[in-house]
Amino acid sequence: MDRRSFLRTGGLAALGSLAMPSLAMPISVQGALGGAGNQFAVASAMTHFGVTEADLKKVMAVALEKGGDYADLYFEHTFNNSVSLMDGKVNNCGANIDFGMGVRVLAGDQTGYAYVEGVTLDEMLRAARTAARIASSGKAGNPVQLTEKRMAKSRYSVAEPWEDVSVKAKIPYLEKLNEKIFSLDKRVHKVQASLSDNTSHVLFCNSEGVSYYDYRPMVSFVAVCIMEENGKMENSYSGRSYRKGFEFITDDIVDILAREAVDKTSLLFKAVKPKGGEMPVVMGAGGSGILLHEAIGHAFEADFNRKRVSIFCDLLGKKICNEHINVVDDGTIPFNRGAVNFDDEGVEGQHTYLVKEGVLTSYLHDRISAKHYGVAPTGNGRRDTFRNAPLPRMRATYMEAGNMREEDIISTVKNGIYVDNFTNGQVQIGAGDFTFFVKSGYLIENGKLTQPVKDINIIGNGPKALADITMVANNDKIDNGTWTCGKDGQSCPVTCGMPSALVSKLTVGGES
Repeated sequence: MDRRSFLRTGGLAALGSLAMPSLAMPISVQGALGGAGNQFAVASAMTHFGVTEADLKKVMAVALEKGGDYADLYFEHTFNNSVSLMDGKVNNCGANIDFGMGVRVLAGDQTGYAYVEGVTLDEMLRAARTAARIASSGKAGNPVQLTEKRMAKSRYSVAEPWEDVSVKAKIPYLEKLNEKIFSLDKRVHKVQASLSDNTSHVLFCNSEGVSYYDYRPMVSFVAVCIMEENGKMENSYSGRSYRKGFEFITDDIVDILAREAVDKTSLLFKAVKPKGGEMPVVMGAGGSGILLHEAIGHAFEADFNRKRVSIFCDLLGKKICNEHINVVDDGTIPFNRGAVNFDDEGVEGQHTYLVKEGVLTSYLHDRISAKHYGVAPTGNGRRDTFRNAPLPRMRATYMEAGNMREEDIISTVKNGIYVDNFTNGQVQIGAGDFTFFVKSGYLIENGKLTQPVKDINIIGNGPKALADITMVANNDKIDNGTWTCGKDGQSCPVTCGMPSALVSKLTVGGES
């Protein structure tokens, strides 16, 4: 997992990743195994995509003509914009529009998926026929009625939509960020900064009669600081990402990012590589949530458990860690990067306990795994774009607060390290082994933070690391960086977080 991408090794093979429509493109096949006010108006969405309810019913009927048990249609219209600064000047900008729809059909254990980069009735019918042929039971389908699904309030309402914001309006904030970073420390050598925004219009309907419209904003604001001291160069970064509009970009956020980037970089000039070996590790609040994401989060995704790949596949309902530990995957945090009003299968975003008082209480379910386990979906069916079928994916994964102070936890460690700044990680789902890269932290000597450390790997086993968490602090924190999760070639925005916690032993890669 990193702020550009999670990297993950899954099951039997490595599956890693970082992250103008042609209306006459051929369909692609995968077989296998609003508005700014966020009004959830399906009728308006149909107008936006140029389709009618009669069109949707025809496409759905064709999708089920080979006897599928279930079908859904996923329409997406996405605008991406980016502006970046280097060498004191805003010198690069880009824009992209993506448009199309996908048809998924489920029949028993079969999944058929096809998409088109256009939404004429003929194109959609072709995609539906293709998906139907992949997932076929030979039974006749049933007629479909559409019922709109609404929410009382969006989790990410926007005051200033990105569609109304010009490049000219964004440039001053990149320039202010550059100037602020240079003003904070004379050692600053270079600044890189970027501002990217993303807006998606999504229309969904399925054969169970559910339909919804979702307006999904996203903004990411990032600064990289490069400093020089006595011929030595160091660099670090700061970033924030939310489901918000242009109202997020203020002088205050410029100041926060600038100070954070300079402070992180400055620390590295004093840092050393520690001696490697097995030792206690105190995970600092916030970004240490990468431990949860890599060590257990992927292994809690229900497809890995349904296929008996995950090491947790036989542990549902069993105690797996200290009774003071509660782990949540949450799609309901307002404006959070991982928030969802509805997932990409028409299931409302939820607050899901994965671990409650040390007991594994739930996996992360999409519709397929929920049917397999005989439970309700948890709202974790997510996809990269309309070109992809949904998979069980994390949203915001975090540990709830414990009952200790961080300083009291640190005081119990004679020799170990404290870590709080990470860049990436990966996990082997089957064995549960993980590694992640620590950008910076501190030595712990005789219960106190001493020498800064940098550029080290932390290595461990997910179930064992979770079981070895012996103390949890009361300073729970979500890291609102630009985290992106990669799985099976798909990327999804996520967040992570945790309070400070002591893992009694992990392997630290450092100097011999």
